[in-house]
Amino acid sequence: MRIVYWSDFNCPNSYIGLVRLKEATDELDLDVEWEMKPFELYPTLFDTPINSVISENVLKYGITPEDAKANIEETEKIALDDGLKINYKDIQLTSSRNAHRLVRYVQKKHSDISQDLIFKIFEANFIDNKIIADTDTLVEIATSLGLDENEIRNILESDSYDFEVLIEEEDAIAMGVDAIPLYFLNISEEQLVVPGAFEKEDFKIAIMDLINGEIGSKSYL
Repeated sequence: MRIVYWSDFNCPNSYIGLVRLKEATDELDLDVEWEMKPFELYPTLFDTPINSVISENVLKYGITPEDAKANIEETEKIALDDGLKINYKDIQLTSSRNAHRLVRYVQKKHSDISQDLIFKIFEANFIDNKIIADTDTLVEIATSLGLDENEIRNILESDSYDFEVLIEEEDAIAMGVDAIPLYFLNISEEQLVVPGAFEKEDFKIAIMDLINGEIGSKSYL
């Protein structure tokens, strides 16, 4: 099975959804080839924190600070119900571009550990509240998986894979992708598009329908 998904390290639903989908495929004992595609939820952020996540959500979605705070608390509760103790309200919100560049490199050169890297970046952001735009943070994550420090620093301290990230984001826009997470589940010639962070059991049902050829009578869009 091959799963291609658009996601961002600043999107808590992307983290929650990926955990649920990974658990679903594990419980179904599926051999999965994963590929993450970049979609920056806050494309104008800098590499250092400027505003709180509440302020950024007020600006992005045109809501009140009270509503932004309530939405963040609700997201934390949803994650906790899934066993993820995230601290979304204290996230140090910065650009995710460097993290996406690193993922593009690792998926190309070290694909066997790419999903481990992705989960560790999500954890660094939402659980440890580290600055994921910071080179040292990303180097620490990469080297914990056995990658060479100099190799990773050379990537991050240059503009390597920046063009690839931009092209893939433009491709997403051209395809009509306007919300994340978005998952493309592929088995043989069959494909199912799943928008949003389904519950784990719903992911399992969708995958089994796809495997059994029963997806034609259903819609998950």
